[in-house]
Amino acid sequence: MARRRERRSSATEDSERRKKRDDSKSHDGQVGEPNSDRRLITIFVVFFIVIPVVSMIVYKVKFAHRLIQTESSSIRQKGIIKTDIHFQEILTEHSKSSDNSSNRHYDYPVLAYITPWNSKGYDIAKIFNSKFTHLSPVWYDLKSSQGSGLVLEGRHNADKGWIQELRSRGNAMILPRVVLEAIPGELLRKKKLRKKAIDLIVAECKEMEYDGVVLESWSRWAAYGVLHDPEMRKMSLQFVKQLGDALHSTSSPRNEHMQFMYVIGPPRSEKLQMYDFGPEDLQFLKDSVDGFSLMTYDFSNSQNPGPNAPLKWIDLTLKLLLGSSDNIDSNLARKVLLGLNFYGNDFSISGDSGGGGAITGRDYLALLQKHKPTFHWDKESGEHLFMYRDDKNIKHAVFYPTLMSILLRLENARLWGIGISIWEIGQGLDYFFELL
Repeated sequence: MARRRERRSSATEDSERRKKRDDSKSHDGQVGEPNSDRRLITIFVVFFIVIPVVSMIVYKVKFAHRLIQTESSSIRQKGIIKTDIHFQEILTEHSKSSDNSSNRHYDYPVLAYITPWNSKGYDIAKIFNSKFTHLSPVWYDLKSSQGSGLVLEGRHNADKGWIQELRSRGNAMILPRVVLEAIPGELLRKKKLRKKAIDLIVAECKEMEYDGVVLESWSRWAAYGVLHDPEMRKMSLQFVKQLGDALHSTSSPRNEHMQFMYVIGPPRSEKLQMYDFGPEDLQFLKDSVDGFSLMTYDFSNSQNPGPNAPLKWIDLTLKLLLGSSDNIDSNLARKVLLGLNFYGNDFSISGDSGGGGAITGRDYLALLQKHKPTFHWDKESGEHLFMYRDDKNIKHAVFYPTLMSILLRLENARLWGIGISIWEIGQGLDYFFELL
């Protein structure tokens, strides 16, 4: 065909060229079919092959960490995180965990408490070490004494071998809790005693090679009534600030300086009282404290049975401390650690038999095995509960965390831009930690 075209006369070729131009114009200015086909093919390749491939590459690069988390998060794929749970699912699944126990699903700080009376927490801390940023074994008490005025008790609880193993497994910082049991009237009024308290705590951290401490004092000061006095309240805050500054001025074995966490309780009403820890206190201490462990649990008790930590109450507490979630200081918010309870409550609710108290995961599983209860989802509080009657025909209401209730609070923390603190990991079920 090519040779035949070459033999045609020039006149014939000119005639055919004019015909092609006329045909081209007769199609409302469109290009001829060969060019049109090429353009259509190009458009198809670009839109249906090139762009999707490029988009997939960009997505995988940008969201790689999210893809990894989803694929390895087997517990989120089993369909057991739901409101309509069955007791048998819990008995079957609670001890199962994926091979990857180190993958984190949230990038905010996670402080976990460990208590000597629930030794399971020591093992959990080792297994899920990388899930936590800070670990706080409950070891120390600072008490008043007749001789020297103050004494720091608790070193006999410290386990150096456990700490060494933790550090070989991950990067979680070790910050033992210190409860300030010293008589506050004496401690806060006497400058020498305040200095000695700080020196004792800092010296213990240096000698035992801790990464810092968690201090609990506010609730005890409130119980003593010292926070009702404006001057004493001011001295209380000043002491906390001085301790934080002293720790920040001390080098840590693994960090530039030691860290300081402070335990605070939630306000009990929308109108802050003198003994409540409020937003102005948060602002005053923010540069001296690395994290505020907020005790958003124990909302109910045996005299007033109910959920452990209703979601609306949690949000109200956070709003009082941080303001609206749409307009908060992100750096300050990240220092607030939302308290999660890994324990539950078993309340007696029939007749005049009001009572009951805290239960651990072991107690909870025993109740499920014995009573085979039906679960109810309380939408208002965002918690599960079940009822049963004991051997004396007394009716009980049991509130204990579930995968759904925990996930709701973890996501709530993410939306607020805050961290979490867990009381305490020896009381929870193994598969809880898959969510972190």
